Amino acid sequence: MFHVEEESSGGGDGSEIDEEMDGDDSTTSLSRWVFDEKDDYEVNEDYDDDGYDEYNHADMDSDDEDDNVEQRLIRTSPAVDSFDVDALEIPGTHKNDIEESGIGKKLILALQTLGVVFGDIGTSPLYTFSVMFRRSPINDKEDVIGALSLVIYTLILFPLVKYVYFVLWANDDGEGGTFALYSLICRNANVSLIPNQLPSDARISGFGLKVPSPELERSLIIKERLEASMALKKLLLILVLAGTAMVIADAVVTPAMSVMSAIGGLKVGVGVIEQDQVVVISVSFLVILFSVQKYGTSKLGLFLGPALLLWFFCLAGIGIYNLVKYDSSVFKAFNPAYIYFFFKRNSVNAWYALGGCVLCATGSEAMFADLSYFTVHSIQLTFILLVLPCLLLGYLGQAAYLSENFSDAGDAFFSSVPSSLFWPVFVISNIAALIASRAMTTATFTCIKQSIALGCFPRLKIVHTSKKFVGQIYIPVLNWSLLVVCLIVVCSTSNIFAIGNAYGIAELGIMMTTTILVTLIMLLIWQTNIIVVSLFAFVFLAVELIFFSSVCSSVGDGSWIILVFATIMFLIMFVWNYGSKLKYETEVQKKLPMDLLRELGSNLGTIRAPGIGLLYNELAKGVPAIFGHFLTTLPAIHSMVIFVCIKYVPVPSVPQSERFLFRRVCPRSYHLFRCVARYGYKDVRKENHQAFEQILIESLEKFIRKEAQERALESDGDHNDTDSEDDVTLSRVLIAPNGSVYSLGVPLLAEHMDFSNKKPVERRKASIDFGAGPSTALDVEQSLEKELSFIHKAKESGVVYLLGHGDIRATKDSWFLKKLVINYMYAFLRKNCRRGITNLSVPHSHLMQVGMTYMV
Repeated sequence: MFHVEEESSGGGDGSEIDEEMDGDDSTTSLSRWVFDEKDDYEVNEDYDDDGYDEYNHADMDSDDEDDNVEQRLIRTSPAVDSFDVDALEIPGTHKNDIEESGIGKKLILALQTLGVVFGDIGTSPLYTFSVMFRRSPINDKEDVIGALSLVIYTLILFPLVKYVYFVLWANDDGEGGTFALYSLICRNANVSLIPNQLPSDARISGFGLKVPSPELERSLIIKERLEASMALKKLLLILVLAGTAMVIADAVVTPAMSVMSAIGGLKVGVGVIEQDQVVVISVSFLVILFSVQKYGTSKLGLFLGPALLLWFFCLAGIGIYNLVKYDSSVFKAFNPAYIYFFFKRNSVNAWYALGGCVLCATGSEAMFADLSYFTVHSIQLTFILLVLPCLLLGYLGQAAYLSENFSDAGDAFFSSVPSSLFWPVFVISNIAALIASRAMTTATFTCIKQSIALGCFPRLKIVHTSKKFVGQIYIPVLNWSLLVVCLIVVCSTSNIFAIGNAYGIAELGIMMTTTILVTLIMLLIWQTNIIVVSLFAFVFLAVELIFFSSVCSSVGDGSWIILVFATIMFLIMFVWNYGSKLKYETEVQKKLPMDLLRELGSNLGTIRAPGIGLLYNELAKGVPAIFGHFLTTLPAIHSMVIFVCIKYVPVPSVPQSERFLFRRVCPRSYHLFRCVARYGYKDVRKENHQAFEQILIESLEKFIRKEAQERALESDGDHNDTDSEDDVTLSRVLIAPNGSVYSLGVPLLAEHMDFSNKKPVERRKASIDFGAGPSTALDVEQSLEKELSFIHKAKESGVVYLLGHGDIRATKDSWFLKKLVINYMYAFLRKNCRRGITNLSVPHSHLMQVGMTYMV
C-alpha cells in the first residue's frame, strides 16, 4: 500500500522536523532574469469585476491575448508583487547550507561522501574482470592488456569526463538526478503536462534565467518549439519516466551484484563453499542491509565512510603489490591502440565483453543523484584525488596478476589478493559491498521524492532521517519493495554473470537518459556553443548505444527480470501522471463560474455560520466545483472560506518569504480568499494544524494590510494615472542589467495591430469597504480594521478543514484501454494513497469531507 505522509523518524538524529524547515534560507535572494509578461489575467478567474478594481478593467479578458503580449527578459528584484505575502519565519528552522559549515563539519561531510556516493563505483573491481572474461575468455597476455585498456578509458570517459566535468554542473540548485534535470527544463520552458503553472511562479528566486548571450536566440527558438509541441512534451516526459524506472531498477541490481560478488570470495578462501551457499548467505546480508536503511545517511555515513576509505587504500595497496610482483608492463594499456588490437583478435567476443566492461563505470549516476547530500566540488575532488587513482591501481594490479594466471579470471579480485591478507580484505570488501548497495538506494529515495513532488509518482510516506540535513530521507514502502525484488533476482539468477548483464542494462538506460537531458540543458539553459553540444551528444550517445547493444544481446540469461520490473515502475509513473493530468484538466473545466457566485450573493445561497473553512483543492486558479457540492450538501457554510492549494513548483526549494500567494475571490463581502502554498520538490512539509493555521491567518492579515496600503496610495494618486498602452514594445527585446537593449530579430507586429481604434483604459476606484469604496485615508483605515476584526472573530469561532475528494471515472463510451487505466489502475493507486492533509495531523472533529466523481 502506498502511504502519503512525510514524517520524521522518532528519536536520535531523526527527530521531528517542521514542514517548512528547508525553504528558509536555501535560496539566495539575488536579482534574476525573468520574462516580463503581464500576469494580471491569472487573477481574473478569482475576482469578480465588481469587487476587484485594482487592475485595469481592460485586462480582465487578456487570457486570449497572450500571443500578442510582448515578451522581454528583464532583471527583477526578489520583491514580491501585491498578491505575494511575506510568510512568517518559523522558529527553529535549520539551514542546509554546507558552504557556511565549519571546517569540522566539512571534513565530516567529505568522509560521508565516500560512504554515500562512491560505494557503488568503488566495489566495481570485485566483478568487472570476472564478467568480462566470462564473455571473452583469455587466450593470451594481449587479451588482458586489451581488456584493461577498455576499462581504463571507460573510467576516463564516463565517470571522469561525462559526470565530473559535465553532468555534475547540470544540477538544479544542488539537486541531482533524472527529475532534477527535468525540473530544470520545466522551469525554463513550459513543458509540464499538468497545467497548473502560474506566471507569478517565475518570481520565485529559484526561477533564474541566464544573462543574455550570443546563443540566447537559439535557446528561445528551442524553448518555443518545445512549448508548442505536445508530442515533444510527451516524448520528454516518457524519456524521464523511463530513466527514473531504470534508476529504481538499478537500486535492485546494485545490492544483488555487490553483495554476491563480495560473498563469492568465500569460494576462493574456503574450497568447500558452493554457489548455493553463497546465495543463501547473500540473502541474509541483503535482509540486514535493507533493515538498517532506516537509520539514515548521517549515522551510517559516518560509520561507513572510514570503512570505504580503508577499502580504497586496500585496492591501491593490492594493486601496487601485484604490479611489483607480477608484471608492471600492463601500464602500456594506457595506449588506446590496444583496444583496437583487442577487437581485432576477438571480434564478436570483444563486443560481448563490452557488457562486462561497462560495470567498471557503475555508480557514475550515483555521483549525480546523491548530489543533494554534498557539493559539486567535494565530489569532484574526492573522485579525482582519491577514488580514480585507487581504482586504476586496483585494475592494473588485477591485470598484472591475470597476465600470469589466466585460469583465475573467474574470481579475478580475490585470487589476486595475497594469501596473508585474504581474510581482512574479505571482511573489508563485504563492508564495502554493503556501502555500495546503499549508494543507489539512497539515490533512488531522492529521485522518488522529486518525482512525487512533480506529480509523476504516487505519494509515499517519507521519513526525514536527519534534523541537520534536510535532504537525507528514507521511504519505507520503497525500501521493502526493493528488498523483495532484489531477493527474487538473487534467487532466480544465482550468479553474478546474469546479474551483471541486468546491471549493465539499468546503468546504460540511466546514462543515455542523462545524456539526452543534459544535451537539452546545454542548448536551452547553458546556451553552450553548438560544436561542444554536438560533440557531447554524439560521442557519449554513440558509445553508450554500442555498450547497450552488447548487454541487450544477453537478455535471455535472466536479466529480463529487471526489464520487467523497470516496465512495471514505468507504468505506475505513467498511469499516475496521466490520471493526475486528466483529473486536473477536468476540475479546471468544471470550476464554478463567477456569474453563479454573483447570483447567489454574499451569503452564497445558504447560511454563513461563524468560523473559518479551509477548503483544500488542487486548482491554482478558479473556484473548484467541489465548493458547489459543499454548498448543496451542507446546511451552512463558514463565514470565511479560504481555498488552499498546496502546489509544488519546479525548483528545489521555495524561500519562506515567497512561500504564500494570497488572492481575494469575489467582492469583499463574500469573505472568500485563495491561498496558494508553494513548495519546491526538496522542501519538507511537516507541521501540526495549529501552527499551519497561525501561519495562514497571520499571512492573510499581512496581505489585507498590504492591499489596503496599495489601494490607498492608488486612490491618492489616481489623477496621475496615465495610459501606458502607447508604450507597448512591438518587438521582443532583451534588457541587460546595464540598461543595454538587445533585439532578438523578431519581426515587428505594427502592420498587424491597429492603434487608431484603441480606447483609453479607465481605471476604476478601488473598493475596500464592504459596501461603497472609501474616498479618504480615514475610510480606508476604518474598513481595514473592520475586516481584520471580522477575521479575528471567525478565527475564535474555530477552523474546519473542508476536504473534497474528487475522483474520475471513464465514461461508458470510452475506449477499453482508457477504462482500464482510469477505472482500475489509476483508481487503485489513488485508493492506496493517503491524502496530503495527514501531514497536518488534523483531529477528526475538525474535518469535513465530501466526495465527488467526474466522468471523463
